[in-house]
Amino acid sequence: MPLPVLPNDVRAAHARIAAHVRRTPVLNLRPGAFGHDGPVSLKLEFLQHAGSFKTRGAFNTLLTNPIPKAGVAAASGGNHGAAVAYAAMTLGVPARIFVPEISSPAKIEAIRRFGADVVVGGPRYAHALVACSAHVARTGALAIHAYDALDTITGQGSVAVEWDERGPPLDTVLVAVGGGGLISGMGAYWRGQVKLVGVEPAGSRALDAALEAGGPVDVEVYSIAADSLGARNVGPLVHEICRAAVNRVVLVEDPAIVQAQRLLWRDFRIAVEPGGAAALAALISGAYRPASGERVGVLLCGANVDLARLAEIV
Repeated sequence: MPLPVLPNDVRAAHARIAAHVRRTPVLNLRPGAFGHDGPVSLKLEFLQHAGSFKTRGAFNTLLTNPIPKAGVAAASGGNHGAAVAYAAMTLGVPARIFVPEISSPAKIEAIRRFGADVVVGGPRYAHALVACSAHVARTGALAIHAYDALDTITGQGSVAVEWDERGPPLDTVLVAVGGGGLISGMGAYWRGQVKLVGVEPAGSRALDAALEAGGPVDVEVYSIAADSLGARNVGPLVHEICRAAVNRVVLVEDPAIVQAQRLLWRDFRIAVEPGGAAALAALISGAYRPASGERVGVLLCGANVDLARLAEIV
């Protein structure tokens, strides 16, 4: 059955945004890395503009839709807001970003640095989304959803096209999941070619719960990675794509995420936020155990880390 997003849609988004995003590098590691006897490739997407893959979806949405006089608006735990703010600044569009109280100061500072108005209110992402929706209804601004929207999904999926072009062949890719826009786009592009494994914090399992229930359901969110992987509900579009294109979801505990952050800094001098380290946490903790010789890709997706907190960890 055809999905609402096809490989050609993702390729078109890749071409559309190419002039505005970085082609982030791939670090290819020899067998033996992280205790695995096969090759491991790290996609360094945390080096993307504004510190995360979400810049891809933001540019794709802005370049696909007419922009009203009121500009654009988004609800975000931080990374999506920074991405929308950066894309809007680049294209000369006004932006207002609604963030929850749990957003890290580093992410709020980044949004403001990129010139957007920031509204902080409500304890969780869901509350920020309600406030954003009210603003859109009142002003007519273009809403840019963080994950459950076609333009967002196809834009995020462009990272898979780029990885295909510049990286070695892969059997499996581990992808951190918050709302599921990234893994949906990558799954729509790689369906049937590369095994996709979603990685969620045990305390923030919106996709795992949706696949288990047969449809999107609300979940409680309590995780060190909640400001980037803290969606309560993945939404119907993400669920439809992921049930067909994602092979499995594994859960990781917060201590494993912290250990992955520590390891990335110790061995590679890579500083990433908890959400950015979650995919690697699945590999080093054994939540995902690859077969012997399996060619594994790990997406490191977010750099907007609180450096004071990282200093405590490492």
